[in-house]
Amino acid sequence: MDLKEIQNLIKFVARSGAAEVNLETEDFKINIKTESAVNSENTTQVISMPQMAAAPAAAPAPAAAPAAAAPEAPASPAAPAAAEDDSKYVTIKSPMIGTFYRRPSPDKDLFVNVGDEVSEGTVVCIIEAMKLFNEIESEVSGKIVKVLVDDQSPVEYDQPLFLVDPS
Repeated sequence: MDLKEIQNLIKFVARSGAAEVNLETEDFKINIKTESAVNSENTTQVISMPQMAAAPAAAPAPAAAPAAAAPEAPASPAAPAAAEDDSKYVTIKSPMIGTFYRRPSPDKDLFVNVGDEVSEGTVVCIIEAMKLFNEIESEVSGKIVKVLVDDQSPVEYDQPLFLVDPS
């Protein structure tokens, strides 16, 4: 089971309202508990305990080796060009951990698209954290150049969300 499948399982458990889910395979065991049954906060706790140390250690190693090897050769010529392009843009970053949404509800239009002009205080997305929907506002005026996160994806604190051309 990879990280994306685990994240999807956590989302499913959180949405279902289940108090606890246990999943056990030959390689690992996952126990997901929500505290919503105990108190009013909807927090999710994931506890993963590998039963066989050799199998989980072997699975990530091949994935990490190509990932580390692949950027080395093409990164030399491509990285400076990408860094130069992005250096003139201002990045709107996530102020919290949560789920990124590009629209206020599934039947509504996107907050912003690539090419849209935004000003300070314009709502560009929503981040859901602990069942609270937080509007994220632009801190700069300019044009949206790139959306860096897919809709309904988990985001981390300080993760880049949008690139804005302030000129």
